[in-house]
Amino acid sequence: MDDVTTRITLTLIGPATLAVFGSAFVGAWAIERKRHYLLYLAVACALFVIGACVQIVYWPRDPGLNAVISCAFYNAAVLLASEGLLRRAGKRMGLGTGLAAGTVILGLVWYFYYVDRNLLARIYVMNFGYGAILLWTTWRLRNMWSKRLVERALFTVLVIFSLQFFARTLLTIDFGAPPPGGARGFGQTLFWQALQLSLAVLGAALSVLIIAAAVMDVIDDLRHERDTDRLTGVFNRRGFDERARAVLEGQWSVPLSLVLCDIDHFKRINDTSGHDAGDEVLRLFGMLLATAAGPGNLVGRIGGEEFAILLQGQTSETALRWVELLREAIDETRFDAPDSVLHVTASFGLAEAMERDTLSTLMKRADARLYRAKQSGRNRAVAFEGTPIIALPDGEQAKEQNHRNPADRQDGAASS
Repeated sequence: MDDVTTRITLTLIGPATLAVFGSAFVGAWAIERKRHYLLYLAVACALFVIGACVQIVYWPRDPGLNAVISCAFYNAAVLLASEGLLRRAGKRMGLGTGLAAGTVILGLVWYFYYVDRNLLARIYVMNFGYGAILLWTTWRLRNMWSKRLVERALFTVLVIFSLQFFARTLLTIDFGAPPPGGARGFGQTLFWQALQLSLAVLGAALSVLIIAAAVMDVIDDLRHERDTDRLTGVFNRRGFDERARAVLEGQWSVPLSLVLCDIDHFKRINDTSGHDAGDEVLRLFGMLLATAAGPGNLVGRIGGEEFAILLQGQTSETALRWVELLREAIDETRFDAPDSVLHVTASFGLAEAMERDTLSTLMKRADARLYRAKQSGRNRAVAFEGTPIIALPDGEQAKEQNHRNPADRQDGAASS
């Protein structure tokens, strides 16, 4: 009786564990419905439980039909679990790939029952097939290793979970040959018991880490929402400062340059075209800055019409060239606002980070140069100390600075 109880417990522990975590995935998805990958994982757990129950209760009674139906449920479970993990990372398996893999496995199981009856071959086909699908999924998620701790832990367990399909099959199959009862007695084998135990332990670990990763995703979203300016989509002052300080404290192997920019005569836009037009200009301006800065650089709205950009790997000279291209692009852009098309210009102040700079000291230098750019006529950039303030019209000022002696520019001036 004790042996029977042990076998029943080992048989049920895997499906029961996955049923619990499947319910947890449903609950998590109900709270955060935009995370559709949780629903994929919940359905995968349910399908695996159904497939296991088909084998445990041995229904339908026909051995071949039972093998094919249970295989179909297992196929769907593994493919949906892989799809859910990929979707969490913004990737896809693709319907064609999933159908092809599932059809091959199901076709081989059918063949090794109805054409060449071989239980051992069916076991190898299913377990090696599922291991291969999960390893392929793991390979596509390999960039998780470079992320936070919970991502690395999830990746590690996923690798182990994938490999156990191969290792467990090779280690236990010879000791788990079915008794004379055939397929119905398969539940008494060491292989089946090891299968349920490994699925319960590793499945539980994998599920716990997925839920932990989902919680971290929610926290990251909340933090991003807190730190993002809703109008422009770039970081707000808090978000920009927090991330810029982290960059300044942790990266001295590459040059860093801070750019402060201010939309010229923005109050005039609000006064003449209305606040809706002003908001639209800010929104489009923020999008333009974010696109120009690209990935790896920080863009934030730090005041009403003032923005900051932290450029990584840029000296004052290279940052100035980049800013000049940006300034010209802004000057040539026409901003579509409600009931009007507006011409907008911007002024820029640049400062390259020194070894002992804090964000505050770097901001002060860039802000002083932004002030000089605005005092010099606006629609220009200042990147060095000593730029003279000459009250000339924008066009004339630009021409004068463009014709400055190169040696003078080394001393301090750089503008449009």
